[in-house]
Order: sequence, then C-alpha cells, then structure tokens
Amino acid sequence: MHSKRFEPHELDKIATETLAYYEQRADVFRAGTRDHDVSQNIAALLRHINGASPLVILDFGCGPGRDLKAFAGLGHTAIGLEGAARFAAMARADTGCEVWQQDFHRLELPGNCFDGIFANASLFHVPSQELPRVLRQLHAALKQGGVLFSSNPHGQNEEGWNRGRYGVYHDLETWRRYVSDAGFIELEYYYRPTGLPREQQPWLASVWRRPGPHNIQALA
Repeated sequence: MHSKRFEPHELDKIATETLAYYEQRADVFRAGTRDHDVSQNIAALLRHINGASPLVILDFGCGPGRDLKAFAGLGHTAIGLEGAARFAAMARADTGCEVWQQDFHRLELPGNCFDGIFANASLFHVPSQELPRVLRQLHAALKQGGVLFSSNPHGQNEEGWNRGRYGVYHDLETWRRYVSDAGFIELEYYYRPTGLPREQQPWLASVWRRPGPHNIQALA
C-alpha cells in the first residue's frame, strides 16, 4: 500500500494526469466501452433503494454517459459527475442529462440529495489518502437510507501509476474497512464477470447503505 503522504500539488498532478489520459482517449474509450453490459450492477443498486420512482441517481464518474443514459431510460432523474471535460460533453450530448464537471479531489455535492450513487469503475482512481474524505462526501450527499454502489478492479492493495492512470487496487477486507469507516452499512458484494474462476474476475462490486432512522435503531 502507498504509505507516502501526498502534498496538495502532488494530488493535483494525480488528478490532472489521470484525467488527461481519458481526455486524449475519449473517442476510443467510448467506442470500446459502449457495449459493456453492466445491467447486473445497475440492478444491484436499484433493488436496494427503498423509494418511489423516479429516483434521483448520481452517476459518479459517468464517463461518456452509457450508464447515465440507462438510468434515464428507466425513468429516473439521473445526474452525471465527471472530471474529464470531453467525457462530460459527450455525456450531456448523448443523454440530455445534467452533468457536473468536477474532479474527485474538489467535490462540491449537495447534502441529502440522492436516492442512489452509482460509482462504476471510478473510485479506484482516488488515492487511498483521499478515499475517506470522498466516501464521507458521498455519504453526506445521499438521503438517509440511500444506497451507494461501487465496482472497482481489485488486487492486493497496490497503489500507483498504471499505464498513465493512477489507481488503487484494494482487496475486499481493506475496501470494507474504508467504506464502513465512512458510516455505511454493507448490503452485498460480488465479483465480476459472474460464472468465471476468481482469477478471471477482475471486478469487485459492493453495495452499501447510508443508515436512516430505522437502520440506526436496529444497530443500537
């Protein structure tokens, strides 16, 4: 695990260079991921939300808008958040949804706003030093009882640069500790793609709830 403490200018470099990677490859990335089937992940978020449709969903790290479009197509109020300007423009054009251009180091999120937050292949770009803050911000942005979905490539807690992008590859226990420490209750986890041996399942998906009054009473 990366034990070094980053200075602000070093965090800025991590964000800038990682976003530049996506900016330079935006068209190729959109074409290469357009047909990826993440319906399992979308369903995992939605089935745990206790609310009436239309739900308010934040697609955290929405990229060019594939999943944002899926949520809107299901009738929900979908808002995207994306750090790469070209991705944000693509997502707005392709979905008609509101998309906020923010990087993960400078989040400005409304409080108690979202029924669900969908963080598909995004939170692993947050340095472990900054992850507790980001998770607390997501916790505060959810309504009480709201649900966070996350899917990240997992590993043995390696952290650093990987072909032009900064990434952190948590194992299950480390990831659980971070998200639990931010105040979430675990609902489920699974590895993807389904039906393959673990060494062929690079993705760790997990679903979490911000406690509401009922959850708090149950835990007392």
